[in-house]
Amino acid sequence: MAKKFEEIKIIYLEKPQLKDPILIEGLPGIGNVGKLAVEHLIEEMKAKKFAELYSTDFPPQVIIGSNGVVRMVKNEFFYYKGEKDLILLTGDYQALSPHGQYLLAEKILDIAENFGVKMIFTLGGYGLGVEVEHPRVTGAATDIEIVEELKKHGIVFKEDEGGGIVGASGLLLGLGKMRGMRGACLMGETSGYIVDPNSAREVASVLSKILGLKISLSSLDKKAEELRRITEKIKSIERSMIEKEKSEREDLRYIG
Repeated sequence: MAKKFEEIKIIYLEKPQLKDPILIEGLPGIGNVGKLAVEHLIEEMKAKKFAELYSTDFPPQVIIGSNGVVRMVKNEFFYYKGEKDLILLTGDYQALSPHGQYLLAEKILDIAENFGVKMIFTLGGYGLGVEVEHPRVTGAATDIEIVEELKKHGIVFKEDEGGGIVGASGLLLGLGKMRGMRGACLMGETSGYIVDPNSAREVASVLSKILGLKISLSSLDKKAEELRRITEKIKSIERSMIEKEKSEREDLRYIG
């Protein structure tokens, strides 16, 4: 008889020996800023996957690969050993329900605790609803000492606005703080309408400086430039359509 699928299932590919690793989360969200940033770090540092997380609170679907083979949707854990050991988390989706968000955040923190994580960075987008040419990185943290330290790296704390952080990026900090973990959320400004590699580049750049990581940002630069070309092309088409409509309206004045 086939084994029943568990509400949350963890499959370990290996259990690496890590020293005080820092957890970095970048799951899908606003502009996919966090996901793009973490995937870039994984690629640049050649981080190695060590675990997969499956959940019944992910969308009820499978992913079809380029070869036509399907797989279940999942979150993935990678590790990097260096001057600072890292655990990097990304994936296909976040949980669909509030209940699932809490369950998954607690499970992720269980894994982090087992590896001795004391510091968490969550990455995401800060939606402004308008196009952002030069995105800033905004932040929130679990204590004022981290706030003051991150300000030295140019991170903006919008103290007069307040607000909230929805999903894994917020819950991992809040629930982690209740377990005695410290952490910060780095959010790149973005329109929120499209996948934003330009904002992801700024987040990855700031985080790499904070952690002393030496990585290239060229691939994100290329993606950002490609997005700029596409955006400009769309704007050009829109301008042409507006001019055409204006011309047609003016022509109608001479009829009848």
